[in-house]
Amino acid sequence: MERAIVHMDLDEFFVSCEKRNNSQLANIPLIVGGGDRGVVASCSYEARKFGVRSAMPMRMALKLCPDAKVIRGDMELYSKLSREVTQIIEEEAPLFEKASIDEHYLDITGMDRFYGSYKWTTELAQKIVRETGLPISFALSINKTVSKIGTGQAKPKGKIQIPQSDVRSFLDPLPIQKIPMLGDVTYQLLSRIGVRNIKTLAEMPVEVLQQLIGKNGIELWKKANGIDYNPVEPYRERKSLSTERTFEQDSIDVKAMRSLLTAMCEKLAHQLRTEQWLTSCVVVKIKYANFDTETRQASLPYTAADHVIIKTAHELFEKNYQRRMRVRMLGVNLKGLVHGNYQINLFEDTLEMLALYQAMDKIKLRFGFKAVGRAETILKDNL
Repeated sequence: MERAIVHMDLDEFFVSCEKRNNSQLANIPLIVGGGDRGVVASCSYEARKFGVRSAMPMRMALKLCPDAKVIRGDMELYSKLSREVTQIIEEEAPLFEKASIDEHYLDITGMDRFYGSYKWTTELAQKIVRETGLPISFALSINKTVSKIGTGQAKPKGKIQIPQSDVRSFLDPLPIQKIPMLGDVTYQLLSRIGVRNIKTLAEMPVEVLQQLIGKNGIELWKKANGIDYNPVEPYRERKSLSTERTFEQDSIDVKAMRSLLTAMCEKLAHQLRTEQWLTSCVVVKIKYANFDTETRQASLPYTAADHVIIKTAHELFEKNYQRRMRVRMLGVNLKGLVHGNYQINLFEDTLEMLALYQAMDKIKLRFGFKAVGRAETILKDNL
């Protein structure tokens, strides 16, 4: 049986959320992002006509489009609307995966036996637009890769069906940048040897591609040929990441416990970014010397930023630690995870902050997590 995999992507999501709340923002160049030293988180199609793109420095974006209206953004609003869309999909789809704050994959294989898959998906998209007011595009095809590329071609407010027989004719003329997860370094390497469209890439001997770019060469060749067996992973809202520390001796050293809390949050936030997760809930757990346990949690807009998570965790610790008894164990749990690439708060952080996180993550991945960190975390070893 031919698989039926849908990729649904909310069009210019942050911008669409703002337009939904303010109709005066329609049909104008609109940029959602930080201040002069920040970056573009999202931009309207009217702004894109001037060359503005996501992740572009704001100063450059405003040089390209000086008349654009800039909004700092409201991640709490975007998180809320994202959950509304997910709830609608959850009520209708037999199996779905939330790939990011604005993307979903659906496996509707076998639907044709009861109801046309393309018609069913069209009606689901119409329901999302009707109930949330957010525009959405989708592609229906045989696997995740082809569907995701298809959605990119269908935007904005578009839909497309790509059956098995049409996969190669659809993919072949497209530039290789359309392949998901093909980075700039790989593109530059392939471009230098004349490989600029998917057809050329697909027809390369896989052994040559593997020698050229390493183990990822095989996966890249498969994607160019429309081959992708990755399943749609069932969405589980309750998935979490956590860590805790039981002290060798019960402690009342509040300064050291705060430092430990910071170190825990750093570790979990790094794991979030490495695995491309975002969290929407922080939980702090304290177990006292008499084994009484207290927990406190707080919701927050989807994030994977150390400083946001650390600030929330410290606030919870201050509210939680009221007894001033000796503490036996301290723990942090991050819940409400979704996959996503909005790794830090693009509306509040500067280019320097973005660069700092990227540099720290690279150092940690190469030399180990303890290779770099905040100075205060050295106190954690006192416990």
